[in-house]
Order: sequence, then structure tokens, then C-alpha cells
Amino acid sequence: MTQDHTTAAPVCYRHPDRHTLLKCSRCDRPICASCSIDASVGQRCPECVREEGGQKVIPTGPRARRSAGAPATMAIIVITAIFFVITGFGRNLNNPILEALAQVNFLVEAGEWYRIFTPVLLHASFMHILFNMWALWVLGPQIERGVGSGAFIAAYLASAGVGGAFAYFMGSPQDIAVGASGAIFGLFGIWANFAVRRRNTSQGRYLLQQIGFLLLLNAALPFLIGGIAWEAHLGGFIAGFVMGELWSRVPRGRGEAGRVAIAVATGVLAVVSVLVF
Repeated sequence: MTQDHTTAAPVCYRHPDRHTLLKCSRCDRPICASCSIDASVGQRCPECVREEGGQKVIPTGPRARRSAGAPATMAIIVITAIFFVITGFGRNLNNPILEALAQVNFLVEAGEWYRIFTPVLLHASFMHILFNMWALWVLGPQIERGVGSGAFIAAYLASAGVGGAFAYFMGSPQDIAVGASGAIFGLFGIWANFAVRRRNTSQGRYLLQQIGFLLLLNAALPFLIGGIAWEAHLGGFIAGFVMGELWSRVPRGRGEAGRVAIAVATGVLAVVSVLVF
């Protein structure tokens, strides 16, 4: 009896004797379980891992936790929650910490540039912090595992800074802003860039659908709920998307150091913009 090769599973490109249903989420080459390397999203073949500067392996299996390998994400969530408590759960508008760290545009104009970053620690209500920390919990660990904790923290703060700069330039001098939305939208931007660069793969198309839905939902929120700084959302998203694109061009061997440098430069650009213009 002859074998029907039309229904046989593909074979691993490195081990022709092994049939497999797995494939690299970047280049779509068939890979066996021995060649598959878990990445921030999906799995990679060894060649793509080398091209991307050494993608970090992610814990998998029934005991793997979302928090595994993502200490910066978990630290940000804990610190943000602590600040929410000590500032009176967003209800005490006269709290000295709130007064010192909120983005007040006329104070930014007076030279207090750090205020475009510090609002990430503050939130105005339970719904406000729950939404932002939920988004960070969903997006953060996978990005952090893929790019490294240092690059993740730098990108989070840089996105917050660019979002704050957008809110400064597009708002009025009396505007006051709090929240991590600019930083969160930076993570959306990084994910969107990842998906766009892989749009010719099934994984990329799936991610684009997910990101598109989330972005549409968040774009509609300012029209449904008052007081949302959509300018910070826009600035954070643009910053994240651009950083994601520049990260994809980091020379092999530079790895996380190159990604950190790009994110820091993005944050510095935000500071310079509010000081000079």
C-alpha cells in the first residue's frame, strides 16, 4: 500500500525525517518540537532567533505563570497600586503626592518637565487603575520577555513621556492629567508594530485583528467618557510603534542594550520638546 503524501504533515526543515504541525511564527518554516524556541509571541526557529539578536526563552507548560520572567511588569503594577492607596484612592485631590506628581501643563511650561512622566503613578478612580493595570498585565509580560526588563521599563517611561508631551502641546495650560494610559498605549504601539511586520503570517493577521479591535474600543472611550486625555493615548501609541520599528533594526549582537538606548533617546526627545518649544 502506497502512502498518500498529499495528506502527510510537513517535515521539519532541519530534520527531514520528523513530521510536524508546528511552524515558526516569524518565517512560517515547519519546525519540530526540538527546534521550536518559545518567543514573546508564538515560537521561533533557530535561524530567526539568531536574526533577532537572541530571543529570550519563555517558560511554558502547565506550571508556567503569566508573571514568570516579567519582574518589571509585576513591579510596576505593585508600585502603581501602592501609590493609588497612599493618594487616597483617587478621591483626595489635595493629596501632596498628587499635587507633586500630576501633569499640570502650566507647571510643565514653567520648567517642571518631569511631570510628563510621573502621572503614570497616579490614577483618579478604581476603574481608571483597573483598566490600565489589566492592560499592563495582559500586554506587559510578553513584551518584557521578548525585549528584556531594562528595555521594557525604558519603553514604558518613554511612551509615558511622549504621551505627556502630546497632552501638553495639544491641551490647554490649565489641564491636569494623571494615569498610565500614555505608557499603556505605548505597549499597544509595540504590539501593533510587531503584528504589522508579520502581517503576511497567520499569527500576524490574528494579532492585527486583536489590536485593531482594542484600539477601536479605546479610541471610542473619549467620546463616551469625559476627562480622558486622548492626546496622551495618541502620543504613547506613536512612540511605541516607532520604538518597535527601530528595535527591529537593532544590529545583531547589540540586543537589549540597543533597545534601551532607543527608548531612552525617545524619552529624552520628549523632554527636549517641552523645554524648547
